[in-house]
Amino acid sequence: MTGQTRIERWLDRQIARTLNPRQAAVVIAVVTTSITVMAGLLMTVVDHGGFPSLGSALWWAVQTVTTVGYGDHVPTTVAGQLLAALVMLLGIGFITVITAAITSSFVSRARLERPLGEDSALLAEQFKKIDERLARIEAAVGRR
Repeated sequence: MTGQTRIERWLDRQIARTLNPRQAAVVIAVVTTSITVMAGLLMTVVDHGGFPSLGSALWWAVQTVTTVGYGDHVPTTVAGQLLAALVMLLGIGFITVITAAITSSFVSRARLERPLGEDSALLAEQFKKIDERLARIEAAVGRR
């Protein structure tokens, strides 16, 4: 076992399938939209008095997920406040982690795919010196 949770393994698989920044943006947009819509739907059920319409609940969810939080709509029930806390944590934490993980994946890929450039010339010079030393050592050993 690698010590990863099921969610981490799923996220790793999703990131591995992401081939370019456009696909990464789609993943981020889908996750963000899903969280927002689910939170809005749940809030109309959990705190119907404070959010009598789906529109007001979705407006609240967008404000909360994006951490704008105008404060014009706030949950009044304990269940609504717990849902709000969850949405805030998801908005701040989960979406940030997804964005960072995808960005990290692209940075790692870019490092692997980039030409070595100056590093290549330096390595070639070091290998040449090692080859010369090895040839001198072999020649010295051969004379004995």
